[in-house]
Amino acid sequence: MTLSMGTALTSLSTSCTKDLDQTPKYELTPDKVYVDLAGYKKVLGKIYGGFALTSLGGAGGASDLTSIDGGTGDYLRQLWSAQELTTDEAVVAWPDPGIQDWHNMNWDANNPLIGGIYNRAYYEIGICNEFIRESTDDKLSSRLTGADVEQAKAFRAEARFLRAVSYMHVIDLFGGGPFVTDTDVVGASTPPYKTRQELYNFVETELTTLTTALPEYRSEYGRVDRNAAKGMLARLYLNAGVYTGTPKYAEAAKLAKEIIDAKKYTLTNGTVGTAASSAYGLNFLADNNTNAASNELIWPVLFDVSRTQTYGGTTFLVNGSTSGSSAGWQAYVGESTGWGGLRTTSALFDKFFLQGGDTTVDRRGRFWQAGQTKEIADLSQFTQGLGVTKYRNVTSAGVGVGAPLNFSGVDFPMLRVSDMMLIYAEAAARSAAGIDRATALTYVNQIRRRAFGLDINTASTRADIADAQLSPEFILDERARELHWEGVRRSDLIRFGQFTENTYLWPWKGGVAAGRTVDVKYKLFPIPLSDLTANPNLKQNLGY
Repeated sequence: MTLSMGTALTSLSTSCTKDLDQTPKYELTPDKVYVDLAGYKKVLGKIYGGFALTSLGGAGGASDLTSIDGGTGDYLRQLWSAQELTTDEAVVAWPDPGIQDWHNMNWDANNPLIGGIYNRAYYEIGICNEFIRESTDDKLSSRLTGADVEQAKAFRAEARFLRAVSYMHVIDLFGGGPFVTDTDVVGASTPPYKTRQELYNFVETELTTLTTALPEYRSEYGRVDRNAAKGMLARLYLNAGVYTGTPKYAEAAKLAKEIIDAKKYTLTNGTVGTAASSAYGLNFLADNNTNAASNELIWPVLFDVSRTQTYGGTTFLVNGSTSGSSAGWQAYVGESTGWGGLRTTSALFDKFFLQGGDTTVDRRGRFWQAGQTKEIADLSQFTQGLGVTKYRNVTSAGVGVGAPLNFSGVDFPMLRVSDMMLIYAEAAARSAAGIDRATALTYVNQIRRRAFGLDINTASTRADIADAQLSPEFILDERARELHWEGVRRSDLIRFGQFTENTYLWPWKGGVAAGRTVDVKYKLFPIPLSDLTANPNLKQNLGY
């Protein structure tokens, strides 16, 4: 990643000792950091890095949050856990405090991991706010000259995007919450509480503005542009019925199609797979920043085996889902040490193979079965439940990059083109106004042809579905096949009325082997008790 992560916003203050006559030890005040465009870019790098890292000192450095362990408290690790471990797509064997609550759906306001993602989202919002405060037109014109001013304005738009994303996570996970922007006075205060609708309105306005304020196309891989803003806004509209009570499927589809039609980001053809990976799998390899799939990733969160060393992110997804006692498994995913934690339930496996016949044609379903049982009798036993080998720390040539440090080089796909195609298809399946079913069917069949290793533009009786099959239920399952373990499953199940309800049960849903209906309150996580105690303005979610 070209953006440097060498400047922490938490250091942008003067520190002094008890002896007031001594010179301050640190002088990284804003006027010392934001002296030129390079200074602004370093801080922007820290903001992007907030989704991947927990400290600037590598995996062993002091965490920038003290409320949760640095390795556990990684943004993506906790976001992924909240979205996947609560569903049919993932379970975990470890006994860490609060971790089994995810799948058992019995968490409360004291759960440390729920507090982790809550605090991580608001930390990201905070550092974005600080950058935006230091990027006003007046400050930029006083510090920079010429083209650097316009470039810094683009940086400011990127920070606004990243802040909007974190507020989207608050909306999705917690509903309402405290609200702070760059216009608020810095200092000890109790932020006001905003409802889910109010936060939604803010994010919608921000992302709408950024669809034109951001650069038309990314200047560097890993940075965001107008397509990323449209993609996140499409996601917001896709779930608008849940968030506000008013569905906006047509609006979501319109934005998704604009991204597809622009052809800046394209679906990787099924024929470009290598000996080491299918075309689909190229999206989840250690060289997905340079291989044929790189133009499918609208917004990736970047990871590197030496420069972004973390026990979260894709290091967590590669090592956490690998057996420490299977050399073959470790070699397959890229010389991983294997932490023996994450697996999937039979419900995900069956979405690929329940129909019988050739069980290898859909190349998206990659499960490690040797030494594992399909069914789970005890969540704490790693050998129960199939391994998911979607994320592999190898290049498209099959060369592992994990040893000797065992950190991941796989960039995490926050937004992909196939997600946009499925958003459009879901709108068509739900009969949203103005959405063309023929176009939607083309998108779905292109995705499925790629999954079967075929040319996406050539009809196939093996892969294609007919118009009559294009139903909402089919789209939900197709999203599971295409987007499993990408951090969207919980939101999808809630949108389809299958998360807490008895309309869909999966193994160990609600802590029961056969699955059970759970209280509707679990569609939202509780505001952490620590924040409720500290801020009397906040309101706890119903039922907690």
